[in-house]
Amino acid sequence: MATPARVIVWSTGGVGSIAIDAVHRRPDLELVGVWVHSPDKVGRDAGELAGIEAIGITATNDADALIALAPDAVVYAASGPERDAGAVPDYLKLLGAGINVLSTSTTSLVYPPSYFATEWRDQLDAAARAGDASFYASGIFPGFASDQLALLMTTQSKNIRTVTATEIALNDHYPVADVMMDGMGFARPLDFEPMLKTPGFIEMAWKAPIHLIAKGLGVQIEEINGTLDREVTHRDIEVAFGTIPAGTCGAVRTRAAGVVNGREAIVIEHIIRMSRDVAPNWLTSDCDATYRVDIEGEPDIHCAMTMGAAEGHAAGHAAMAATAMRAVNAVPYVVDAPAGLLSSLDIPTTLPRHAFE
Repeated sequence: MATPARVIVWSTGGVGSIAIDAVHRRPDLELVGVWVHSPDKVGRDAGELAGIEAIGITATNDADALIALAPDAVVYAASGPERDAGAVPDYLKLLGAGINVLSTSTTSLVYPPSYFATEWRDQLDAAARAGDASFYASGIFPGFASDQLALLMTTQSKNIRTVTATEIALNDHYPVADVMMDGMGFARPLDFEPMLKTPGFIEMAWKAPIHLIAKGLGVQIEEINGTLDREVTHRDIEVAFGTIPAGTCGAVRTRAAGVVNGREAIVIEHIIRMSRDVAPNWLTSDCDATYRVDIEGEPDIHCAMTMGAAEGHAAGHAAMAATAMRAVNAVPYVVDAPAGLLSSLDIPTTLPRHAFE
């Protein structure tokens, strides 16, 4: 049997906790360390922080001590308001030390050539090559349902006019008010301008999966057009972050369309509702999270993927589990990959190992 890959999990949030449990259980992976941000988690057993039994690994916030363990890979699942600004320095340090990084935090890097921060991208590529290490970002949307699943569906195509990948989500359980209200515009009148309406924001947010699909299909993106639609609720809705009053925004739809040969051809849509009865004319689903791929061409192809139970917010946990496993299952493939910044086009399909119980 080959020597297990030595793995560190970076954070113990929802995705990180699932990764800790998954790595700990795999005979081909060895969990050797866990990083935490909160001082009150330092010194505690990582298994207990992840909601499982004690596993004999003490959580730490000492990055240098973790690097000194010489892991083969880090599953990086930290999140927070800083996002890339907080994560990129960690990536540079890890890659420069020769450690492969698999991130669920920086989804804009699912296709590195399109990354908006070109200076950071160049620094990451240089660090990876200097350390003979690889960087790979993935997740569920983007990272799979918005790009790799769409490409898999196109393997049945003779010709293609449009490829549309859509997430339909019920997010009434999401508790962070400033993200939902100021960022997306929920519970605000329609004349309020949320962060989503910032010129170029939608195009930047979804350019990576659009360019990944285009690269996979051998076409060039000429431009990306972004649009934002909102619909009001006609009744008060009680959600995790408070009350959404009648007459304010209860559903948001973003659309980013990549133009190929002068027409919109690769489309990413994201529909979020606070209740299923809002915006009834938009695409709907009986599940809390549905991912669709619709291909117009020969043949027309329609694929819908759901996660978790239909109700009860199990889909939220299921999406986190899928996100975590997109990174964990990729560890052996990324460890074996050439140095540099990778996308799903650069490694084989990351089939799970030791998945059957």
